Amino acid sequence: MSMAWWLAGPPLIIAAAAFWGLSGGLSGLLIEHGWAPLLVAFCRGLIGGALILGWWLLAPGRYRRPDWRMLAASAIAGVGVAGNLGFYCISIAHTSVAVAATLLYTAPLYVYLAALVMRTERLRWPRLLALALIILGVVLLTRVFQVDPAKLSWLGILAGLGGGLSYAVFIFGFGQATRYGRPPSVLAIAFAVFVVVLLPLIDIGRAGAALGSADVGLFVALGLAGGGLSFPLYVAGLRDTSPVLASVVAMMEPVTAALFGVGVLGNTLAPLQLVGMALIIGIVTLLSVQRARSQQA
Repeated sequence: MSMAWWLAGPPLIIAAAAFWGLSGGLSGLLIEHGWAPLLVAFCRGLIGGALILGWWLLAPGRYRRPDWRMLAASAIAGVGVAGNLGFYCISIAHTSVAVAATLLYTAPLYVYLAALVMRTERLRWPRLLALALIILGVVLLTRVFQVDPAKLSWLGILAGLGGGLSYAVFIFGFGQATRYGRPPSVLAIAFAVFVVVLLPLIDIGRAGAALGSADVGLFVALGLAGGGLSFPLYVAGLRDTSPVLASVVAMMEPVTAALFGVGVLGNTLAPLQLVGMALIIGIVTLLSVQRARSQQA
């Protein structure tokens, strides 16, 4: 494999997923400190969007007349990001982190079904098996089967599914947008839409208090990892990766989140969780290597 491969496609998406997993751990810390989940999600997007805006201001050709297709796809991607983070927080509030995460990470299945409908992918049983193993790995890693059914609610379940569907929306949105525009412009528009969508749903006073609190360092780190670094890496990777493969490779996110819990929060992993982690890493590695070999053939 050439060194150029490590600077494009799946490796960039894996790096983005690692930052998303880190941001999940940081979000958990902030929620434990008493900040509302939806407020944490909003601040993540606001700070990340501010960093991306700075990138756009420094990018060459920023005043070039935008393509309307790029504008529309970027806006759709922004709505997808807002729905992904917003629904995920609602699902956590009405179920549990394990349930919300498991429902969220069914996204690769939605992406694959959408690709089949749009005929950008063919029905391939090995790909379906890989998707099934990834979802099994997530189930084992989150231990969702141990959740008390009495703690579940239809609102939480529907919100979790909505988060997964929104994940698929932003994957397709970003994939289309980068065909017609430059990544800085695409991300600047998407995060502007994100802020507009979530702004009516949060307490603006509490948002101001968050950025002036003792936790401001955690909020800045969250915005940097969960927005300012992760999404540029992800969009760059999407330009050289199909939406289906991107959605599968991005499943490295729960692995990173689990490792954050072990290294920072002092959590321990049960044997089944280690099996789930191994499944996810194995499938992601296999598909990434297969793609690299097919490109070199």
